[in-house]
Amino acid sequence: MRAIVMKEFGGPEVLRLEDVPDPEPARGENLLDVRLAGVNYADVHVRGNTYLAPVELPYIPGNEVVGTTADGKRVVALTRGGGYAQKVAVHRRLQWEVPEEITDEQAVPLALQGNSAYHLLFTVAQITKGQTVVIPAAAGGVGTLAVQLAHRAGARVIALAGTDEKRRLALELGATAAVDSSDEDGLTERILDAAGGPVHAALEMTGGTTLRRTLDAVGPRGRLVVYGFAGGQLADVPVHTLLQKSITVAGFWLPHLYSDRTLPLAASMRQLFDAVANGSLKIVTGGIHPLADAAKVHGVLNSRTGTGKFSLDPTT
Repeated sequence: MRAIVMKEFGGPEVLRLEDVPDPEPARGENLLDVRLAGVNYADVHVRGNTYLAPVELPYIPGNEVVGTTADGKRVVALTRGGGYAQKVAVHRRLQWEVPEEITDEQAVPLALQGNSAYHLLFTVAQITKGQTVVIPAAAGGVGTLAVQLAHRAGARVIALAGTDEKRRLALELGATAAVDSSDEDGLTERILDAAGGPVHAALEMTGGTTLRRTLDAVGPRGRLVVYGFAGGQLADVPVHTLLQKSITVAGFWLPHLYSDRTLPLAASMRQLFDAVANGSLKIVTGGIHPLADAAKVHGVLNSRTGTGKFSLDPTT
């Protein structure tokens, strides 16, 4: 089969199209013919050797796919790598049949980015109607879904985005206000002005100064949920601030739900499918690209000029 293989860590140029043996499913796994492979910012961390889990080379990136089972079912699935390929082995517990009315392009972001947005908001941040939440990278894959899910739940959304175009998109998706995140100086004040005061909760995925500025906008007994460090720098969380305002800070990494026997992912997938099917959750797409163009797509992610969900088509 054809696959994108990394034999070293580095820039987008390390993503190379090669012919490799088909994967051999382990016990409890199915082999899928991949129709679309989702591209996520986590893949950038994998490529740069800054991912939360160790990566052994050579490695095929890609953690979510839409594919076809041997008996012809169309499923969306989570993987532990291997998605940028024509075939991938996935655990049966981490695949969900896609309803007929949902396209491949609509389905592909739901497994990883949709579940991430859902559980960040409702499992960890525990957002409820009437509360105010800050959502970063609001024009990205997770961000566009999180803005809509929070809006549907009756929350007030303060969206962060770096360009006028991205802020307009966030407002169209239901954000109450959209704040310029391109300049860290004054970010706290811009959030407070947009929200009319301290917020109940905030999601954070940049790290460094942006994390501290966002934390400063969270009110007493508020919540900060950290799910990335796209800026490349971790931040020391000021304990004095946490104690002063009784703020709860939590980290979130979706793979910790993969083996949860209460099946939280199955429940959230049902809600995500229903929302897409009834039109209340719009998938913002960055386009479908040939598998061979994986490096080009990563270049767009690095530059942060794209919006929505990028997918790779291994059939082209």
